[in-house]
Amino acid sequence: MRKIVLSILLISLLVLSLFSTSILSAHPIPIEEIAFDTGDTAWMIVATALVLIMTPGLGFFYGGMVGKKNVISTMLQSFMAMIIVTVLWIVIGFGLSFGPTIGGIIGNPIPFLFFQGVGIHTAWEAAPTIPFLLFALFQAKFAIITPALITGAFAERIRFWAYLLFMVLFIILIYAPLCHMTWHPEGILFKMGVLDFAGGTVVHMSAGWAALAGAIFLGKRKSQKSNPARITYVLLGTALLWFGWFGFNAGSALGANGIAVQALGTTTIAAAAAGMAWVFLDKILGHKLSAMGACIGTVVGLVAITPAAGFVSMPHAIFIGIFSSIVSNLAVTRFHKSTIDDALDVFACHGVGGMTGMLLTGVFASSAVNSAVTDQGLIFGETTLFFNQLIALVGVSIFAFLSSYLLFFIVNKITPLRVSEEKEELGLDLSQHGEFL
Repeated sequence: MRKIVLSILLISLLVLSLFSTSILSAHPIPIEEIAFDTGDTAWMIVATALVLIMTPGLGFFYGGMVGKKNVISTMLQSFMAMIIVTVLWIVIGFGLSFGPTIGGIIGNPIPFLFFQGVGIHTAWEAAPTIPFLLFALFQAKFAIITPALITGAFAERIRFWAYLLFMVLFIILIYAPLCHMTWHPEGILFKMGVLDFAGGTVVHMSAGWAALAGAIFLGKRKSQKSNPARITYVLLGTALLWFGWFGFNAGSALGANGIAVQALGTTTIAAAAAGMAWVFLDKILGHKLSAMGACIGTVVGLVAITPAAGFVSMPHAIFIGIFSSIVSNLAVTRFHKSTIDDALDVFACHGVGGMTGMLLTGVFASSAVNSAVTDQGLIFGETTLFFNQLIALVGVSIFAFLSSYLLFFIVNKITPLRVSEEKEELGLDLSQHGEFL
């Protein structure tokens, strides 16, 4: 049955892409060139590439943490996100996220099917200085990394084909609506005044809550005592993530401008402050200063500053980094004592870090930093933004967790999510892919 479905998908894509001009095109592309800003365009091309490198970086980050017999499978889950989500985004994902609004919840995908009308002669209304196609490709990289983040929660025990099906459904039914609601000018969260500069809600909270749902649904691994395969992979992955995150956050300014520089600065200091806080707290609690701790703390800081990067000052970025690192460190400790097996602490780091960042955006967002901030943060004596952030946090959390759990349930009915005990014992590298280190 799987062979038939895959054959139909490939043939359908071949036919639709071959005859796309006559079948799909409803909006002729203007032949007149718009004078785009070359500096903005150059920066956004670089930023798009930087964000893409984060996903293989995540593969190294996660791959180094799991046992040796699951390294290839874990890393491949990130690489397959680059492959599958890229195709899905161009076919329908971008339209669902940024197409004409349907009730402020989801976009109408028809105008942008197969990127029809998404070209180099037009521009997105919120990014008028760069080609529309560049904006769409930049956004694709955010969609790619989000389901890849989830994989750390159910590492070492999920069937690969079931993961691919979940990933497709997650992008269509969870990521796209959240993206539309948060970043489309007609989205309900956007119109509420919710601030999410680069993905605290859309990326990290959605991934964190989906990770928690997956860890609960799949249950514990049979053995949770395997040593990390390659700490050096974790260090390399952290370096690639930090490097790529400059495109993630500074690129979300959608131009080579002062806000991009501000986001670059806050991203730099929040990551450093969080990494420092994590290893200091480990020492305070009686643990050794570890490479793993330094890496995890740094990534938590990157997560937490993401929604706030272009809205807060440098000193407040330090606070966000340190505070989020302490909160996530304590959350990791608690989860290790619980019955939930979130294998690589995705919820405690990305979910909790993302929520902390969203709330602290409501505390520290400043119109002096970014004139787009109409309601300032709590520390400036204003409450509207903070409560909007809080409402969004609660609503998105409920939606992301319940929807993700439902998707895991549906996928499990179609094809079993979890490998057998024998295959789990053998390791996913051999049992799923016939490869090993």
